[in-house]
Amino acid sequence: MVKRYQAILSVAALSLMLAACNADEEEVKTSSATQTEEASTDGAKTEAANENATKTIDYLGQTYEVPVKIDKIIAASLESMEDSVVLGIKPVGVISADGSSIPKYLEKELAGATVVGSKREPSTEAMLALDPDVIVSSSKFDETKMANFNKVATTFPYSHISTNWKENLALLGQLAGKEAEAKEAIANYESALQSAKESIATSELKGKDVLLIRVRGGLAVYPEAVYFNPSLYEDLGLQVPAGLAALKAKTETKITYETLAEWNPDVILLQFSEDENTDTPEILKEVLDNPIFNSVTAAKENQVYVNIIDPLAQGGTAWSKINFLNAFNENVAK
Repeated sequence: MVKRYQAILSVAALSLMLAACNADEEEVKTSSATQTEEASTDGAKTEAANENATKTIDYLGQTYEVPVKIDKIIAASLESMEDSVVLGIKPVGVISADGSSIPKYLEKELAGATVVGSKREPSTEAMLALDPDVIVSSSKFDETKMANFNKVATTFPYSHISTNWKENLALLGQLAGKEAEAKEAIANYESALQSAKESIATSELKGKDVLLIRVRGGLAVYPEAVYFNPSLYEDLGLQVPAGLAALKAKTETKITYETLAEWNPDVILLQFSEDENTDTPEILKEVLDNPIFNSVTAAKENQVYVNIIDPLAQGGTAWSKINFLNAFNENVAK
């Protein structure tokens, strides 16, 4: 009887021990699950905080607030599109000369981007649909358009002034995490430029007047610091025609054939785009056939070059400067 009683006590004790162990195990599981859930929640909060984190970027004397993490950039200007190609950036949105298709000279590298409107009228609705982190537009846009763009995302007025090309590329490099690529592109250009300058110093171009003309329903010229002129006069050190210097133009300025004859440049670079001359499709032929045009030294000595670079190229970007230098070396300074 005693033995039976002892057996019963042993079974009871064992049951109590097992129950205690199970309770401890359940407590451990519950604690572990709670910790996992808390860690997951904290991780989600941290990730959300990181995604919403911002930083400031200084650009041409102004400070802008942008997300720390930038994945989606809209290049709402031809200038920023050109430099995106230099840095290998794939914008989610771009603009177009005709409002529907990527310009041919950039379409291969920017294929897949959504066209959000024309270069003069980007659509805020189309940009909003892409949910961009930042927009890189153009300093050509007025305050009203810039205010509308900023309602979609922080917008940079990418400078169209040629002398700001390095600051432009550095900005794009910061936004896309490609600072090293931007510095390398600038260094490579300056190295190629130095070689070109040394060649020109001992060539027939030394001391010659070189004039770039944009054909837009007539003959248009630019100030020394606009379009491709800084590449010619500042970078390559070519001679500014006295007539252009005396003109003191501040923007694109139309000149007559008679004025051109007075300036009498030694070399003429003509830029002509059909897209910019829809009302005067025969204007390039008219220019080349004009007897006064053919009386200038450049025409008489066969030193007139048409579209050595794509006529839609903006002139004041890293892409334009790099490709213009290559084209000038191959076609004019040969």
